[in-house]
Amino acid sequence: MGIISWIVLGLLAGVIAKILLPGRDPGGLIGTTLIGVAGAFVGGWLSSRFLDRPVSNEFYDGATWVAAVGGSLVLLIAYRILFGHSRSR
Repeated sequence: MGIISWIVLGLLAGVIAKILLPGRDPGGLIGTTLIGVAGAFVGGWLSSRFLDRPVSNEFYDGATWVAAVGGSLVLLIAYRILFGHSRSR
């Protein structure tokens, strides 16, 4: 999978993670993309490390999408725990 595919996968995984975990988060499209791309890498690492399921390089593989969304959810929760109370509401 090329870099553009990872960015698209990350953007969509970040959007899905924000839909599953609604709330006020700064960053907009760029923040969502960064959380999603980083989440795709974290999810792939967690999947290969703890589940013995290496993520394939196929864009349409279901395990890749589940790992990317799961990693994005982990990063979004960590972001909210670390920085959730630092901004004014």
